[in-house]
Amino acid sequence: MTFEQLDLIEPILNALTREGYKVPTPIQETAIPIVLNHKDLLGCAQTGTGKTAAFAIPILQNLHKKYPNQKQHRTVKVLIVTPTRELAIQIDESFNSYGRNLPFRHTVIFGGVNQNPQINALKAGVDILIATPGRLLDLQQQGFVHLQHLDVFVLDEADRMLDMGFIHDVKRLIRLIPEKRQSLFFSATMPDTIRTLAASILRSPEEVHVTPVSSTAETIEQAVYLVDAGNKRDLLLHLLEDKDIATALVFTRTKHGADKVQRYLSKGGIKAEAIHGNKSQNARQRALSNFKDRTTRVLVATDIAARGIDIDELNLVVNYELPNIPETYVHRIGRTGRAGLDGKAISFCDTEEKPYLKDIQKLIRIQIPVISDHPYPATAAVPEIRKNPSRPARSSAGRVVRKK
Repeated sequence: MTFEQLDLIEPILNALTREGYKVPTPIQETAIPIVLNHKDLLGCAQTGTGKTAAFAIPILQNLHKKYPNQKQHRTVKVLIVTPTRELAIQIDESFNSYGRNLPFRHTVIFGGVNQNPQINALKAGVDILIATPGRLLDLQQQGFVHLQHLDVFVLDEADRMLDMGFIHDVKRLIRLIPEKRQSLFFSATMPDTIRTLAASILRSPEEVHVTPVSSTAETIEQAVYLVDAGNKRDLLLHLLEDKDIATALVFTRTKHGADKVQRYLSKGGIKAEAIHGNKSQNARQRALSNFKDRTTRVLVATDIAARGIDIDELNLVVNYELPNIPETYVHRIGRTGRAGLDGKAISFCDTEEKPYLKDIQKLIRIQIPVISDHPYPATAAVPEIRKNPSRPARSSAGRVVRKK
């Protein structure tokens, strides 16, 4: 199936083409028609399965059909609630990518930062609001968030929401939003507590289960370097002194981080370019073409921008920053070791990223070998990590089960 066969409008199809999307993932193929039909959805799916696009794309299309001119006063029509600022930012970037050809405004609000820029964005008017529960309720109580015109409510990562103690905030929020709405509920697991919560939010939902990607190709040699955050750039430059590395794809968490790494490598004599959502389409295509024909040796990318990269003979993937979602690690390193060729994936891990490494190893069921012989070893204490990898388990990645 193609995205065209999902009856998507031209502005969204053009945006997906720009992002390098070719065919929908299993959850996108299944969930997009459900959401387009304005039905409630209960999805058992983890980040890394294409879940965000599965709800963002049809939400944008439904908004376009209901508000074709977008001349009325901007009110919050869509609310997406997620447990962490990292996930909120990623979802916001996804709406920016898929909705770049549509007139709808979106913003993201989360705690731990000054609230004034977020308040100013809300005052300017937004159609789509992505938020963490605490800051959302705080700004609502201050009178800056108004939800009476809400059309769609999305609760993402519900089990993590409960684990982090947000259950009471979620219940308070449910009482604030209109009863007449479309609701989409996503969770990686479905214990009784989650099903009870879902039942209080959804009305006659369709149910979709997705098996996430959880194993890595055996042709990929994996390694992790324990390094202080301040020494990552120097370690990367040191590793790239190896002339046998013809091409390297380096992943950062943020667009700003990608630009910083690219500039540092360029100053160090490494031909490098950055690719992310703030780059123009021409600049992104040019950088990708240069990388494919090896005019550029290193491409520094964010996860969203890298989705369209498909290069058979890619020597090395570098996780300059470990992803906070373990499935993202599987997708990142899957860029190398393709078509039966050998590949290598190395990851830099600083003290704050140790929990991410633990989650990744739990998911792929392999202890990633630690390389300790390098000039920038971590100075902070690190947990003992076994160096003898076990055989990774295989999984039926991407399988979807749909229930009425």
